[in-house]
Amino acid sequence: MEKLPKIGIPVIIILIILIVVIAKSAVTIGSGEAGVLYKTFSGGVVTDEPPLGEGFHLVAPWNKVYIYEVRQQELFEQMKVLSSNGLEIQIDASAWFLPVYNDLGNLHQTLGEGYLQRVIQPAIRSAARSVVGRYTPEQLYSSKRDVIQEEIFAETKKILNKQFVQLNEVLVRDVTLPTTIKDAIERKLKQEQESLEYEFRLVTAAKEAEKVIIEAQGKADANRILSASLTDKILQDKGIDATLELSKSPNSKVVVVGSGDSGLPLILGNN
Repeated sequence: MEKLPKIGIPVIIILIILIVVIAKSAVTIGSGEAGVLYKTFSGGVVTDEPPLGEGFHLVAPWNKVYIYEVRQQELFEQMKVLSSNGLEIQIDASAWFLPVYNDLGNLHQTLGEGYLQRVIQPAIRSAARSVVGRYTPEQLYSSKRDVIQEEIFAETKKILNKQFVQLNEVLVRDVTLPTTIKDAIERKLKQEQESLEYEFRLVTAAKEAEKVIIEAQGKADANRILSASLTDKILQDKGIDATLELSKSPNSKVVVVGSGDSGLPLILGNN
């Protein structure tokens, strides 16, 4: 009976050690995440193998696992940049990005967990300064927003090339100009719109006048042609035909041919 406690203590110690080792060795990687393995005694960061995927993993207790989110993420930036004429413009933009999955080890080794602040933020800020500096405030406010969005995306993507980061999209959400500049641009745009409307009304009125002139000219030409073609003989024949039609009416009594003016028939007598 006295031997049982002596045997039980080492067993308990061994169990405790096993529990600690298993706890240190067990790694659970959540949904949308991946793990980079760091081998303390054999080469450091593992870059020649795929990262650890979602789920439960056992690793040597002396090694470490660094977990990264590998889903698409969003970076929102408010940047003050200068236009082509030196005015300060505020750009609100979002970048959609994610780390390249199979290069996660290289990303961890070269940039580390702070890769967002080390490369992505500086890249989008540099691209925004470069692109916005090509345009005037008026262009940025009105017609060039989609263009600068595409150009910022292209330049940011170029900067991030070979940085183990995939850039999916850059969205320019807002362009804020100084109030005085914005008001001046809006007044100018309003004046241009009013001028275009006035020109449109002038063109419409001119077309309507041209249409009336053409119609009047057409009627005049038709009357002139008709007058030239109506000889006395034709008029007499037309009058005779019309009179004969009228003579068929039950109210007509006597038709005297050749007794009217210009030799046209006369109808005499009514009921």
